[in-house]
Amino acid sequence: MPPDSGSWPRLAVHDWTETRETLHMWTQIVGKARLAHAPLLNHWWQVTLYVTPRGLSTSGVPYGAGMFDVEFDFVDHALRLRSSDGGARSFELEPMAVAEFHARFLACLDELGIPTRIQGHPNEVDPAVPFAEDVRHAAYDPRAAQLFWRQLLQADRVMGRFRAGFAGKVSPVHFFWGAMDLACTRFSGRAAPPHPGGAPNCGDWVMVEGYSRELSSCGFWPGGGEEGAFYSYAYPEPEGFARHPVRPEAACYSEENGQFLLPYEAVRQADRPDEVLALFLRTTYEAAAECGAWDRSVLEIDPRRWSGAS
Repeated sequence: MPPDSGSWPRLAVHDWTETRETLHMWTQIVGKARLAHAPLLNHWWQVTLYVTPRGLSTSGVPYGAGMFDVEFDFVDHALRLRSSDGGARSFELEPMAVAEFHARFLACLDELGIPTRIQGHPNEVDPAVPFAEDVRHAAYDPRAAQLFWRQLLQADRVMGRFRAGFAGKVSPVHFFWGAMDLACTRFSGRAAPPHPGGAPNCGDWVMVEGYSRELSSCGFWPGGGEEGAFYSYAYPEPEGFARHPVRPEAACYSEENGQFLLPYEAVRQADRPDEVLALFLRTTYEAAAECGAWDRSVLEIDPRRWSGAS
């Protein structure tokens, strides 16, 4: 289906707060299982989830001489686990307390022969109620969950094209379950000063690893604005970054958040939403690269460079 304005769904933040908070905890539980088994990659890239044609997945996670994966299927509303020895387990995504999801998920891993111990409380939220005790977060609206996945699908698609224009070190487009955001990060190649940390219920050393190199990061967060927001920031923030002109007109720099923001609804309502988002991603990256004196001639590349080859 070709992308158009009808592909970008409307999902008001206030309409799915309870489901979003529950889903946030569920993704943390699944993400921590990947963290428990995958080897450390720079900037914690081994812990993330990925957008799929049906939802969000861990992708393949090593275990012993094989691997397993876990997928949130937001089409049929099921959590699916598969192992490379042919084992499979699943259960329905429906209203249930975080404590129940936690128990059922770990039981499925046990049944697959993948016993797993995870850190028992969430990160980057306050208060950090232990998963096994969390009975307050129990909402699941399947329509809202599916609309959220469709938001991620569109953001992932445009951000993926943006990623293709960079020849330097660049992350995948991936979903960080700590803050519950979809992100893609470009790096200048230079070291960065130690990050001060400060995220709630998250060791400062986590942020030191995440921000160990100079970067420009963009993404989508479903909790900001009326319908969520796209963001872009630089670390360390170079002089002049906040004053650098960016587009489209709906974008602005937030002193409170230390980043440029673009309301999701400004993209959704545009005649050409893909172009509007791409413009935001490009001009905010240029703000970081120009103000930070990145070697753009070396780092950037034309993704269409082989389009004329036979």
